[in-house]
Amino acid sequence: MSHIWQLQEAKNRFSEVADEAIERGPQMITRRGIETAVLLSVADYRKMVLGAKSITEFFRSSLLVGEDLDLSRDQSPIRAEPEL
Repeated sequence: MSHIWQLQEAKNRFSEVADEAIERGPQMITRRGIETAVLLSVADYRKMVLGAKSITEFFRSSLLVGEDLDLSRDQSPIRAEPEL
């Protein structure tokens, strides 16, 4: 993060915050000292969204592809039956 902005300051200087996001990267915005939002440039946003893999793609590219994994479910009871 290039800069951390308090919410009120970010509201008052929004054009500057946006320029910073474009030139230097994501800008963190806080409210009462707690990180609450991030302002991104469109380029950074598109990289984030378009770079994300679907769950199917994630598993297809896994290092475990082709490994013989035992995925059968254990059928044993969760706990012993209480004695009466």
